Amino acid sequence: MHVSGYSCTQCQRVQGADYTGYVCPDCGGNLDITYDYESILKDRPRDLLFPSERSDIFRFLPFLPLEQATSAPPLPVGPTPLYPAKRLGEAAGLSAVFLKDESGNPSHSFKDRASAVVLARARETGAQVVAGASTGNAGSSMACMAAAVGLPCVIFIPEKAPPAKVAQLLVYGAHVMAVRGTYDDAFDLCARVCEEKGWLNRNTGFNPFTREGKKTCSFEICEQLKWDAPDRVVVPTGDGNIISGIWKGMRDLHAAGFISRPPRIDCAQAEGSSAITRTVRRLRDADTSDRREDWSDVRIEPVRANTLADSISVDQPRDGIAAVRAVMESDGAAVTVSDTEILEAIIELARLSGVFAEPSAATAWAGLRKMAREKTVAQDERIVCLITGSGLKDVATARQAAGEPATVDPDTDAALTALERKGL
Repeated sequence: MHVSGYSCTQCQRVQGADYTGYVCPDCGGNLDITYDYESILKDRPRDLLFPSERSDIFRFLPFLPLEQATSAPPLPVGPTPLYPAKRLGEAAGLSAVFLKDESGNPSHSFKDRASAVVLARARETGAQVVAGASTGNAGSSMACMAAAVGLPCVIFIPEKAPPAKVAQLLVYGAHVMAVRGTYDDAFDLCARVCEEKGWLNRNTGFNPFTREGKKTCSFEICEQLKWDAPDRVVVPTGDGNIISGIWKGMRDLHAAGFISRPPRIDCAQAEGSSAITRTVRRLRDADTSDRREDWSDVRIEPVRANTLADSISVDQPRDGIAAVRAVMESDGAAVTVSDTEILEAIIELARLSGVFAEPSAATAWAGLRKMAREKTVAQDERIVCLITGSGLKDVATARQAAGEPATVDPDTDAALTALERKGL
């Protein structure tokens, strides 16, 4: 293992590689795991660093905070496809749009990347129970991975979590606790229970190992583009852990010499859950340097989240500072879109690319669409849109976006007449 220590994303204080806490002991900020890149590259030639005998995310083991790949769950997480989306891009006047489609992971969500690494960590440390808070995807992902190895899993969810995602949790055998309140209430209750019982806490934006799993998506994107990084990656953002993970992966690759320059990381949020975007805009309006050294005085004001994109609906982003840093340090954009624009994006993605995205995932395309209209992006930039979850996780919203089917009498003439009305 090539971990050199833990650096606080806020106060920058460093802990040794043997530190066992979740957050910074000095300020309570989230921790970023650091690596000895010279040691990684000294072990073997760069072109042999990622062995071909594995195809999943654990082929990137030298850049993961784990002792060995045998601790990984048996379910393969990644690689997920990177599709060129020519028709989709043309609809927005863009010539080089790619979709990184995460719906093929075991629980049909990007969150499997984090859960797989957390599970491996749990096995290496001898954890008896793993727990987490979730609006659905992170929980069903953790339940999926835990079920594969028989590790007990407890998931705290807000009581209004989407039924399809709750069904996944229950089918995988997780112990599900529906909390009266929001995701933030579930998060806080989970933290208290884990501390009381000594369980491994998987909470996103709290456990630093979640970011390490999520950064593997950046490794795949660059590898799929022959180690020529895209110009931008557009990331649907809620609590901030995915976007901070994408930036972490790009920073690792750049520091190790795999890519010549990191891309811009763009934050796409729902208007009803936009705490990170608001913070970026506030700092930039104040003419604050994007590459500041000290982030300890930056505060993210919570919002009262209200959006149909449940997976990115949070009041208080738990990895907010790292997310703000991802956007500002990469010179990325921060954009918000309405629920109407998200619904439109679900349909446009499906009909122009064949990718069926849940509302939170479609927010990335809705955000890029808006950026193109506002001329925030250049027509010829190579842009990756991160599609984080399958539309099958929220069929009710997809049906709302698509409308109702045509109803016809059971005879050929009636069917033909109805088809003619549709121009067919």
